[in-house]
Amino acid sequence: MMKSIRPSEINGGVYAPPSKSMTIRAIAAALLSEGTTEIINPSFCDDSQRAMGIAESLGAKIKIDREGSRIVVEGNPGLKGPILDKKLECGESGLCMRMFAPIVCLSQKEFTLTGQGSLLKRPMKILEDLTLLGASCKTEKGFPPIIVKGPIRGGKITTDASVSSQFLTGLLIALPLCLYDSIIDVIDLKSMPYVRMTLSLLNAFGISITHNKAMNRFTVRGNQRYRPCIYRVEGDWSGAAFILVAGAIGGSVFVKGLDLDSPQADKAILEVLKNSGARVTIDNDSVIVERDRLCAFQFDATHCPDLFPPLVALASACEGKSIIYGSMRLRHKESNRSKALASEFAKLGIKVEQFSDRIEVTGGKVKGGSINPHNDHRIAMACAVAGIKGMDETKIEDCDCVSKSYPDFFSHLEMLKEGI
Repeated sequence: MMKSIRPSEINGGVYAPPSKSMTIRAIAAALLSEGTTEIINPSFCDDSQRAMGIAESLGAKIKIDREGSRIVVEGNPGLKGPILDKKLECGESGLCMRMFAPIVCLSQKEFTLTGQGSLLKRPMKILEDLTLLGASCKTEKGFPPIIVKGPIRGGKITTDASVSSQFLTGLLIALPLCLYDSIIDVIDLKSMPYVRMTLSLLNAFGISITHNKAMNRFTVRGNQRYRPCIYRVEGDWSGAAFILVAGAIGGSVFVKGLDLDSPQADKAILEVLKNSGARVTIDNDSVIVERDRLCAFQFDATHCPDLFPPLVALASACEGKSIIYGSMRLRHKESNRSKALASEFAKLGIKVEQFSDRIEVTGGKVKGGSINPHNDHRIAMACAVAGIKGMDETKIEDCDCVSKSYPDFFSHLEMLKEGI
């Protein structure tokens, strides 16, 4: 499927998409809860649906109410009830694979976690650390599929979080249900705000975890219980970042449903928009971004790597050369994002230079062109946003890849634009 973006003006507003990351974490917590949890405003994106499928395979009963924007989950606490399927399909969700691997080790059964597309090329050797807790774990030379068998009973584990904090999230979710207390020592933690998101969610489900200030040691008390609750998923700053950038380069936009006190890393988009010269206003429950003269910026995205694509779109409309640090976090996403951003923005006439620790973007006139998003939802959205101020039409091939995180992206863009 292809989508054509014609140069046009942005004017209007949308509700932020629900957070994919928080939805998936909430599904895992609901699975482990002793009772029925109601998740309000969940994301129904592809990755979230994979998480629901895995939870059902692990014995949860899920009722989906799309019109009421909620899902109801009857848990299988401790995975002690019937397991329906021991082969767990993660699709292209790295979070599902890295998070559910420790969780299924609460059971004594053997599970196979597999995936599709780019997930099969994403590094999973870190999951072999589960052997430090008494589980067995086999990978295909560090890649999926993953075969794991518990049980884990708690203990001490040291894990490297320089590539991803998703495995750490899985440990934080699973270890409170273990027989013994646990200590997690973390090496080189990146994406620290995502760990804060996990801790915030666990607290809502009655789980208590302590950590030191540097967040390189977590102390987890065993024999805790997940309490079912009514959990409301907040708006997604990752997806909203594209819409906010669209307002900055294309006119004016407001986005409702974003929590300014959120622990989400990508809330940092507001800082960059202000520093680049866009007008940013907070009015009640709306974030308003308006176009103004945009100048080059510098920003360290080490702890919020998902901001790279919208920031490159923003930089394409700025005067001068923008520098975005932390590009080493981009190699193992749905695509090699650094390489994909450089190749696809080059087709639009924008120079993106790659370095070991950063990318540099020279702003200019977006000329339009035909874009291959490399089956990466964020590349597709970034190029579409940049195309708003193109000199000619921008065509996004395989645009349905946005359903991985933000299925309504193009319909939301249509609401804001004239001429799409």
